[in-house]
Amino acid sequence: MDFNPIILSIPIYFALIGIELLIQAIKRYRIYRLNDAITNISCGITQQVTGIFFKILSVAAYQWVFENFALFSIAPTWYNLILLFILADFFYYWAHRKSHEINLFWGGHVVHHQSEDYNFSVALRQGSFQIIWTFFFYFPLAIIGFDTLSFVLMSGLVTVYQFWIHTETIGKLGAFEKIFNTPSHHRVHHGRNPKYIDKNHAGVFIIWDKMFGTFQKEEERPTYGITKQTASWNPVWVNLQHYVEMGKGIKQMKGFKNKLKYIFYPPGWQPKEMGGQLPIPEVDPEKDRKYDKQTSGAFSLYVLIQYIIILGGTALFLFNADKFNIWEQVLAVTLIILGVTGAGVILEEKKYSFGLEVFRVLLTPIIIAFVLIPNAGSIITSATLAYGIVSFASLIFIKKSYSTVKKPSTKSIS
Repeated sequence: MDFNPIILSIPIYFALIGIELLIQAIKRYRIYRLNDAITNISCGITQQVTGIFFKILSVAAYQWVFENFALFSIAPTWYNLILLFILADFFYYWAHRKSHEINLFWGGHVVHHQSEDYNFSVALRQGSFQIIWTFFFYFPLAIIGFDTLSFVLMSGLVTVYQFWIHTETIGKLGAFEKIFNTPSHHRVHHGRNPKYIDKNHAGVFIIWDKMFGTFQKEEERPTYGITKQTASWNPVWVNLQHYVEMGKGIKQMKGFKNKLKYIFYPPGWQPKEMGGQLPIPEVDPEKDRKYDKQTSGAFSLYVLIQYIIILGGTALFLFNADKFNIWEQVLAVTLIILGVTGAGVILEEKKYSFGLEVFRVLLTPIIIAFVLIPNAGSIITSATLAYGIVSFASLIFIKKSYSTVKKPSTKSIS
């Protein structure tokens, strides 16, 4: 079982999302959109399940540095753990800041900023590749002498703290905001207004931003998202989009030096002959509209039901991942990513979405019943196969009924 505090906090995350949905129902103003929220959670699922492989880069690398270069051995006393928590947040600030200031690193972090809504589900929207560009920022802690288990625990708590600051339902918090990061401070960080771009990088303690010149208080209500709209509900594509665009940009750059600058300079950098640094566009509330795809009620209901099943399966896998061998883990992760991708492309109404979902619905119960849990017994095997049959029948019904409904179109909403 994984004792990572991030994994253990999953039930709390969804309880808070439930509370926010209740607030939405009571106050009758829109906090969530189904398509956006599902994509946010899908990105979190993708990041968590692929993270079991990327631990080699983070935990194993940290352990190697600790074993070979630690100057001291710091005992995990309560006061040393508090110190480690503060230092982990300090290095998080720099890892986070550089994820905004280096184009290559931004590709791993941009996923977190793509949502044009701002609610608790956005906290779960994380890039699968971000860890590749940030794990080494914490090596000084290993060199100082903080052991790996203590580091994983304290850095995990730094991450857990940041969940509650992703909301518009909590206003400013007075004196608390002088030291700690809050929803108000972090709303600024997610704003794409020019004055808010690349501000408030703190995890827990906002004092880092105040010390290093990146603090901005919340003034007008932020407009959320990134300067170039993502326009997709596909969690795989939103993780790859920036790197695909970088590949095109590198091809356009003349000279190795310019290509290198394009990779390691801030996002939007271009050589002078191509126009120089791209300006940050102003926000125009009258013209700027959120990306939205209106999907039929039948499809939305199907996606929601399937998604609840996927969430349950993902939770079971994450809590028991160490019980599977590497190939079973790869297979399970592939099925989970296939599931969340299927949900995304159905919500986008891609031409291939129905075929992909039929393939997934038929494949998933077979793999689960006969490969991942071959010794689970006839009851679980039968239930898993029944899931496939019911899901497939639902798909056929939806496909037939949907053919009589006018095809909805993409539109933007305010």
